[in-house]
Amino acid sequence: MVVVGIDVGSISTEAVVLDPGRRVLAAVVRPTGARGREAARQALAQALEEAKVPSREVARVVATGYGRQRLEFAQRTVTEISAHARGAFFLFPAARTVIDIGGQDSKVIRLDANGAVLDFAMNDKCAAGTGRFLEVMAGALEVDLEAFAALAEQTRKAAPITSTCTVFAESEVVSLLAQGTEAAAVARGLAEAVAGRVGGLVQQVGLVREVVLSGGVAKNAAAVAALRRRLGVPITVTAEPQTVGALGAALIALGDTLAAGGTA
Repeated sequence: MVVVGIDVGSISTEAVVLDPGRRVLAAVVRPTGARGREAARQALAQALEEAKVPSREVARVVATGYGRQRLEFAQRTVTEISAHARGAFFLFPAARTVIDIGGQDSKVIRLDANGAVLDFAMNDKCAAGTGRFLEVMAGALEVDLEAFAALAEQTRKAAPITSTCTVFAESEVVSLLAQGTEAAAVARGLAEAVAGRVGGLVQQVGLVREVVLSGGVAKNAAAVAALRRRLGVPITVTAEPQTVGALGAALIALGDTLAAGGTA
């Protein structure tokens, strides 16, 4: 028997399959699109196919993410805070501060030595400091996200981005470019702006090492470098940063199953 964790995010949906020994048998990432429920079903089917496990062998499914309440096939839903804390601590038991920067929100979680959540701060009211912010800004620079990261690392000069609102920041970028500001300096300034926004959340809960970074933005080298500069401490980036929440949900599913006397 196996368990599955599913994280339905605004931009991507992830599924992780765990066996009773807490081994990851499969981990998939799919675009969420306009139909989160269907994306979750497809992620589940793909993960089971890759794990070579029939659906009848699934003992429990736990869902997290903004679309978690719509998955009628999940036996339980958990908050993103709980899921990311569990997943990050499983991967890095020394983790005490977990930063997750997703598509439309960012969160900072403080953990104790046992992985329990001590405190957290979350930005879910504004796209600033999120993956969506970077997508919009890359569009304004007329580059893709990979090129954006490379562009930002071409200079040490960062153009100041004063707007905290995504819409106003986009207008500011267009204005800076029109004034002749180098695109590289604008890109670096945008990365610094993301780091500043997230740094404010870190300040709210307090910075304690070791710091672990998850979420899609963890794949953006410029944003990661800016955050390291902002915090002034090393930051560990998970090998598969987008699947940390789904992994945490799967671990919770496994714990539920074993507590109920199952053989998961």
